[in-house]
Amino acid sequence: MKLTEYKLDELYKIDSGINTTKEQAGHGNPFLSFSTIFNNPILPEELPDKMDTSVEEQDKYSILKGDVFFTRTSETLNELAMSGVAIKDYPGSTFSGFAKRLRPIQNDKTYDKFMAYYFRSAYFRKIIDYKAVMTLRASFNEDIFSYIKVILPDYDHQVKAGDLFYNIECKIRNNNKIIEKIDKLTKLTYQYWFLQFEFPGKSGKSYRKNTGKMCWDSTLKRNIPVHWKAGKLSELIESIKTGLNPRDNFTFQKDGNINYITVKNLSSNGNIDFNKCDKITQTEKDIIHKRSDISIGDILFASIAPLGRCYLIIDQPEDYDINESVFSIRPNKKTVSSEFLYLLFTDSSFINSITNKSTGSIFDGIRIKTLLDVDILIPNKEVIDCFTDNVKKIFMFKNKLINENQKLTELRNYLLPLLMTGQIIFK
Repeated sequence: MKLTEYKLDELYKIDSGINTTKEQAGHGNPFLSFSTIFNNPILPEELPDKMDTSVEEQDKYSILKGDVFFTRTSETLNELAMSGVAIKDYPGSTFSGFAKRLRPIQNDKTYDKFMAYYFRSAYFRKIIDYKAVMTLRASFNEDIFSYIKVILPDYDHQVKAGDLFYNIECKIRNNNKIIEKIDKLTKLTYQYWFLQFEFPGKSGKSYRKNTGKMCWDSTLKRNIPVHWKAGKLSELIESIKTGLNPRDNFTFQKDGNINYITVKNLSSNGNIDFNKCDKITQTEKDIIHKRSDISIGDILFASIAPLGRCYLIIDQPEDYDINESVFSIRPNKKTVSSEFLYLLFTDSSFINSITNKSTGSIFDGIRIKTLLDVDILIPNKEVIDCFTDNVKKIFMFKNKLINENQKLTELRNYLLPLLMTGQIIFK
């Protein structure tokens, strides 16, 4: 297989995005924002943002199949020139002034789906780090663009490799959609049982709708089912621990293969983004684990805003550990299950209550002592056990999809440099 070196300006024409006002935002036509580019190597089917733009602006700042978008500025080099590639036309759309558009000026040297992953590869990131200009901010400009050279395989190889990567991406995205639906389902079930009190009563019928007995609680200032009580969150928790920050404890090693989980890796749908984790070695993990002691059934809890990002550990955590900003919360199994406690932590009413108690000058955060002192409603154990039996298999299936995504991501990351450099070829 032949590899050819090109200057980027032999392959693409670079243009800046549209400058907009606050009044234009939130309505009108589809708009490609900085965050959408940053988070999507391949742009999503529908752009999530809107901008009120004219027909002339839509023509000048258009988004067409094959276009590559780079984030233009960043506080740090590792977030500069993150790319998102359009694999279809987006009629009526425009793109942010905080981005640069690279429009192909050829049709037989770059394949959009291949370039989407090429521009996110470790190889290309090294080029950006080397070429970028650091003043007060990192900046990707026309000068850098004209200096960059890339080495590409032939077009047919790009098509086969790009389609393979895209199929993996589609599987990951589909799994994420299912994970989001599962998370919504379990949260709705939790709300139905423990906020609306429509759990199955002794007759098997919904408790509150069928005149289940309620009583006034002066602590919570609301009616609650009889045999339930108000209490402190500490009654549901056996222990809260944290991981470690590097500082004087350890240093990151280049040969690490264990994921180091920070708050940025915890998502709002109960997932961990392993693809964006820093790496540590087994030696560093052993140091961290003496403090974190994470294990099956524990809940990882982001202590920094936005609160409510949690992860329920279902498999033994052999290939990751946590930093100091992540709490490891172990339920008191005599009073509560891991599944119930996870859904309590991710419920909006609980998030609102702890957000009001959060402190911090730069990032709003919650302290362990403050968290343990939160007033909560404690259902009787019989209802919690019944609920847990209903949702446990759903959590297991969700975890299976999360693990599958991690393996697919690892496979893609392993194959990418080999296919880019021709060490693996298609026959």
